[in-house]
Order: sequence, then structure tokens, then C-alpha cells
Amino acid sequence: MHELSVCLALLDQVEAIARQHHATRVERIVLRIGPLSGVEAPLLQNAYPLAAAGTVAEKAELAIETAPVRVRCRECDAESAATPNRLLCGQCGGFRTDLIGGDEMLLAHLELSVPEDGNTP
Repeated sequence: MHELSVCLALLDQVEAIARQHHATRVERIVLRIGPLSGVEAPLLQNAYPLAAAGTVAEKAELAIETAPVRVRCRECDAESAATPNRLLCGQCGGFRTDLIGGDEMLLAHLELSVPEDGNTP
């Protein structure tokens, strides 16, 4: 399952950030995933508990936001929203566009539990 390996890589990044901030727990993870990223959000949600078991993020809520598909037109240079199967310019209708958003998977936000003094217990 591709999403399990994505979760494992995500948790490596989350754990590194938690260590940097001396966090005892990760409360919430917010991901921004574009529809053209190749990652299926429901499968990622299903894989998360298995990947997070035994980590500081084991009890964390995994929230997933959808990133919009955006294109830049090569004809009129406009940036506009598009749909995954119609990457047309929203301004002039041109088909010569470059994808500028919607294919990403980003760690957008983390909520951590940190001891009052900022040190590990």
C-alpha cells in the first residue's frame, strides 16, 4: 500500500519536528493534499493508525485539507483555478497551461504538547 509508506515518511518528519521542540505528544497533524498528488486521502487516513503506533503521534488527529488545482496560462499569463481533468485557463480558455498547484502533499500544521519549561520530563 503506497499510502502506508507515505504515512511512515510523514511520521519521520513529524517526529523530527516534535524532537526539535521537545514535545511529549503530537495532538494534531494537518496535511494539505492536492487531487493530482497521487495520494488517496481515505487510504492515508486508514493507514495512519498503523504507521503512528508507538510514536509521539499515536493519538494525534490527522486532518486533511484539499489543495486546489491551479494553472498558469502560457498564452495570457493568468493564474486560475482548474479541475483535475480540465487544466484550462480560467481567463482565456487556453489549453497551454502549466500546473502550479494541486499536485502537492504538504505538512501544513502541527499541534504539539510541550512541557511548561520546554524540556523533556
